[in-house]
Amino acid sequence: MSITAERKQELIKEHRRDKTDTGSPEVQVAILTSRIQTLTEHFKSHAKDNHSRRGLLMMVNKRRSLLDYLRREDETRYTDLIAKLGLRK
Repeated sequence: MSITAERKQELIKEHRRDKTDTGSPEVQVAILTSRIQTLTEHFKSHAKDNHSRRGLLMMVNKRRSLLDYLRREDETRYTDLIAKLGLRK
């Protein structure tokens, strides 16, 4: 399950660090979070779709790795991002 190009551009504009930023950890995590939410909704009606479940697990692991990197490099950016995306309770 992918996201539309328009939605991706919105996420990039919302989470970028400067005008030309498209690949910072914040942007990548935001895009992955959107895709994860879409797949989570997909599994509510397609519980036995194990091929997509594998992709979901890979995305969750990638997001976790990016968040760990961001936490190591800059704690304030990490806390701002998880608060903005609502990842922690």
